[in-house]
Amino acid sequence: MDLLKAFVADQLKADAPKVEIGDTVRVHNKIVEGSRTRTQIFEGTVIAKRNSGISETFTVRRIAYGVGVEKTFNLHSPTVEKVETVRIGKVRRAKLYYLRDRVGKAAKTKEQVR
Repeated sequence: MDLLKAFVADQLKADAPKVEIGDTVRVHNKIVEGSRTRTQIFEGTVIAKRNSGISETFTVRRIAYGVGVEKTFNLHSPTVEKVETVRIGKVRRAKLYYLRDRVGKAAKTKEQVR
């Protein structure tokens, strides 16, 4: 069991980004297309976080061309280059699944003043 913990500790990111529910984030994701690699940016609202440690994931939702798009990212994955926080959201729930039914301004979260 100690060998497994050592392997997992080696795979964790030292400077893991701080991602909170309700934040609007810009995720820089590395995409491999054949022999080329490029960075794709996905910007949206964090609606869920799951697990902890090496298996920690977060779900980001955005509206693209009138259609809701959700992507789930592994926090410690090498394909996630960086996560920028654009806005800090003020929420009172752990999961924001109710935003799936909302459109336009109603789908936004309030901004937290710091």
